[in-house]
Amino acid sequence: MKLMKSLLLAACFAAGTTAAWAAEGELSIGTEGAYPPWSMADAAGNVTGFDADVGNLLCAKLEVKCQFVVQAFDGLIPALKAKRFDVIISGMSITDDRKKEIDFSIGYAELANMFVAPKSSDLAGIKDLDSLVKALDGKKVGVQAGTTHAHYLEKNVPNADLKTYDTLDQMQIDLASGRVDTAFSDVSALEDFLAKPDGKDFQLVDVKIASSSDPTLGEGIGVGIAKDNTELKARIDKALCELVADGSIGKASQTWFKSDISRPCQQ
Repeated sequence: MKLMKSLLLAACFAAGTTAAWAAEGELSIGTEGAYPPWSMADAAGNVTGFDADVGNLLCAKLEVKCQFVVQAFDGLIPALKAKRFDVIISGMSITDDRKKEIDFSIGYAELANMFVAPKSSDLAGIKDLDSLVKALDGKKVGVQAGTTHAHYLEKNVPNADLKTYDTLDQMQIDLASGRVDTAFSDVSALEDFLAKPDGKDFQLVDVKIASSSDPTLGEGIGVGIAKDNTELKARIDKALCELVADGSIGKASQTWFKSDISRPCQQ
């Protein structure tokens, strides 16, 4: 009898913690806040960008309020595991390594990945991946720490001199000042740099690397969810499928990327 009571109490406790966000009527969302146009936070902590739009659309579907928590990208997964927030929405690619630590929703978006370099660089005219990888030997390549882009370079461009940065802004400063020869990121982040005065003498290298081309780049962008939070995952997957199907996520991506980067629902 005592064992049965203990099991019942444990089950009740688990159910209560799983649905705590719903009972409070609020979903707390961890996001970087320094990766335009995905996520930008101002001095007051207000978050805008594609991630914020996805979060707000999701909260509306779940009939809860959104609370955004700004956190450095490489600290997002540890913070989720420490229960600082309920989910991660921060342009985070779904990878096998990350799935060892947390669960993910379905992938709801996907972008190509590219390099950016000075127009005068020998990299600028390259148009195929094999030639680009060879040309990167010994080059100083900027990349954000803890990202799929960093893992891709470590695996596929082992002879490059990788320079890692905590934020995209830091990487762009070194790129503009010539402290790195090139930088690797998703195309949206690089186009943001090219639109700034510091980017006027730079261009994209005409080699697009699809996320589906290598396991290190993941299975699209997903919502990070704590392990075993099956109820929340199921509700988020359902909501995301509806938001992709009705064009809401595509419309949000048109606002920020000038193209539809939504990914068809694959449950």
